[in-house]
Amino acid sequence: MTAGRLVFLLCLAEIASMLGFAVFPALLPIFLSDWRLSAGEAGWLSGVFFAGYMGAVPVLTALTDRFDARRIFLCGSLLSGLASLLFALLAQDFWSAVPLRLLAGAGLAGTYMPGLKALTDRLAPAAQPRAVSFYTSSFGLGASASYFLSGEVAALADWRWAFALAGLGGLAAFAIVAAALRPLPPTAPASAWRVLDFRPVLRNREAMGYVLAYAAHNWELFGLRSWIVAFLVFAASQAQAETAGFWSATAIAALLNLLGTPASILGNEAATRFGRRRMAACFQLVSAGFAGCVALSVGIAYPMLIGLLGLYAMLLMSESAAVTTGAVQAARPERKGATMALHSTLGFALAFLGSLAPGLVLDAAGGTGSAVAWSLAFLSMGAGVALGPLALWLTRPRG
Repeated sequence: MTAGRLVFLLCLAEIASMLGFAVFPALLPIFLSDWRLSAGEAGWLSGVFFAGYMGAVPVLTALTDRFDARRIFLCGSLLSGLASLLFALLAQDFWSAVPLRLLAGAGLAGTYMPGLKALTDRLAPAAQPRAVSFYTSSFGLGASASYFLSGEVAALADWRWAFALAGLGGLAAFAIVAAALRPLPPTAPASAWRVLDFRPVLRNREAMGYVLAYAAHNWELFGLRSWIVAFLVFAASQAQAETAGFWSATAIAALLNLLGTPASILGNEAATRFGRRRMAACFQLVSAGFAGCVALSVGIAYPMLIGLLGLYAMLLMSESAAVTTGAVQAARPERKGATMALHSTLGFALAFLGSLAPGLVLDAAGGTGSAVAWSLAFLSMGAGVALGPLALWLTRPRG
C-alpha cells in the first residue's frame, strides 16, 4: 500500500471513530434544560470524558510498544461505538451519564494515539512529519463532523438518535482498519512492566517540552470545544433574531472546528521550516492573547463575533500538529509508544481540567446568561495555554 493511501485510510478511520466525540457538547443546551444541569455539572460531564481517556491512554498507548497498534485501535473503536449506543439507550440524568462518558473517553484512548502509532510504524521516517500533521488534523475534521451531524440529527429526531449514529461511526472505523491494515509483529519484546515505565520519557527533556506544551494547548482547545455551542446559543440570544438564526449553533461550531484543520497543517509546515520549538511558542503566545480579545468582545455584533471566533479557532489550532510532531520526533524509537502515552495522558488531564474550569467560572460569575461570566471563562482558557511557551523555554536544549 502506498504511503498516501495509508494516510488517507487512517485519517478516514479516525474521523469515523470521532463521530461520538462532540455529541454531548454539541447538544449541551438541550441537556442543561432537560436534565436541569448547573454549569458545573455540565463541566463535569464534559470533563469526565477526558478523565476516561486519561485513565486508559497510559496503558493502551504504551502497549503499542509491545503489540501491533492495529489491535489496540480495533478494540478502541468497538468501545467507542458501544459507549455511544449505550448512551442512546440508557442515559437519563447526570449520574447515569457519568459512567457512559467515562467509557466513551476510554474508547478514544484506544483510537487516537494508537492510530497515530499504527500509521507511523508503517511509514518511513522521512514521511512521518507530514503524515502526523494530516492525522492529527483529522481529529478536528472528526470533531466538526460530530458537531454538525449531532445538531442536524437532534433537530430531525432527538438527541438519542444522534448518539446512535455516533455509535455506527465507531463500527465503521473498526471495519476500515480491519480491512486496510495488515498486522505487524511486535517491534520490542519488552515486559509488561517496562512498557508502562515512563521514567526514560521523563528524562527526555526535548520530548517533555513538547508534551507539556501539548497539555497547555489542550486546556484551551477542549475548554473551547466543550463550551462553544453553549456560548453561541447565549450570543445568539443577545443578537437580533434575523442575524443570529441563519445557521444553527452546532453548524457554526462545526465550521469553527473545520477552520482549525488547515491551520494545524500550515502551522506544522511553518514549524518544520522555521524551527519547531520557536514557532510552537509563538503560536501559543498569540493564541493566549487572542483568548483575551474574545473575552473583551463578548456582546459585540453576532456576525463580528463569529468572525473573531473563526480567527481564534485557527490561531488555537496552529500549534497542534507542531507540538505532537515534535514529541514524536524527539522520542527514542524504542520508547515511542510510551512517549505518546505520556503525551496523551498529560494532554488530556489538562483537557479534563480545561473543560471543567469554564463551567466552574460560569457558576461562580453569574451563570451561562451573564456576559461577564463568559468573558471570565474565555480568560481562563487563555491562561492555561500561556504556560506552554514557558515549558518549551525551560526544556530548551542546553549549550
